Amino acid sequence: MKVALVHELLTMRGGAERVFRVLADMFPDAPIYTLLYDERKLGDWFPKERVRTSGLQNRMFPTPYALLPTPLRFNHHLYLKKFPAAVEAWDFSEFDLVISSSSAFAHGIITNGKPKHLCFVNSPARYLWDRTHDVLERTGKGILGPLKKWYLERSFHDLRIWDAEVADRPDRLIAASKEVQRRIELYWRRESTVIHPPIDDFWFTENPAPHAPRPTPYALIVSTLVPYKRIDRAIAACERAGICLKIVGEGPAMGNLKKMANENTEFCGYRSLDELKNLFANAEATIVPGEEDFNLVALESMACGTPVLSLRAGGPLETIIEGKTGAFFDEPTADSLAAALRTFKRKSFDPAACREQAKKFSRATFETAIREVIGELMK
Repeated sequence: MKVALVHELLTMRGGAERVFRVLADMFPDAPIYTLLYDERKLGDWFPKERVRTSGLQNRMFPTPYALLPTPLRFNHHLYLKKFPAAVEAWDFSEFDLVISSSSAFAHGIITNGKPKHLCFVNSPARYLWDRTHDVLERTGKGILGPLKKWYLERSFHDLRIWDAEVADRPDRLIAASKEVQRRIELYWRRESTVIHPPIDDFWFTENPAPHAPRPTPYALIVSTLVPYKRIDRAIAACERAGICLKIVGEGPAMGNLKKMANENTEFCGYRSLDELKNLFANAEATIVPGEEDFNLVALESMACGTPVLSLRAGGPLETIIEGKTGAFFDEPTADSLAAALRTFKRKSFDPAACREQAKKFSRATFETAIREVIGELMK
């Protein structure tokens, strides 16, 4: 069986890319199609010789994508209107099965039933549906804000129509969570099967011993630094609660976040897996401050024995056992999170219970579920 894999943008390391990496490992001979590819960021996960980029990679930019200034590489909103035609241009007629990983455009590839198309939906494009007004509000600020907002309003309108029209193209849909399944039914009027993303086996290896002496207590965030992750909410909450905060990750919002942070907030940038495991193991809590589609970080934290404090919304509702492996704050505000931080005590949670919960989302479980769906689809 000849298989092809599709993922919209291979330009940063996030949860969707980690799931796609598992799919790429499951089908090591499958070529990988993507709109834009940053070899510097993801070359070790997805080798260049496997990747087939769209025509935009060379025609759209005067220089290779990886050499563009960081704001341009991260701000894919600048090029949204070109993406639908680019994914529709790929020819998959030589394959038996195409597996796409979609957060906005990959579900719109054209296969016409030959090959079969299985789509893993990280979420329907949130900036086209439930986050549209938030995105436009942020975009409308500044001197050029009104012009950018005007452009995006019209782009979003056209893309929303396209998104709904092409939702029938995949032969089978897999939702990353029950929350994503709800959105698929609401926006696309389609049924889907929930298969939760897996965490890597690495997180189930022996945890590092806590530092001795134990470091100053801190809360931890591990995230791509983009506005919708609401890391600003966590910075403000930790400042109000008098708790140190360590932030692991990179992204276009780093500059603005640093401006609002005080001396109790540490930006750790990129960290290796071993370093990250140590940070998880020694944290008082891992914070999930925004509404997430699923959130692998919560599971990675629990695998290290550390409980999670999350907004009561989205994917973490499906992974955190309240009172056993973590807790929730109810309102999407810094005050609500700060109040929860003041009463959150790591010693109230059993590290063994956290690890057992994380094991339910193993890679082996994910791969078995994916192969079962493929078997049903290819009958």
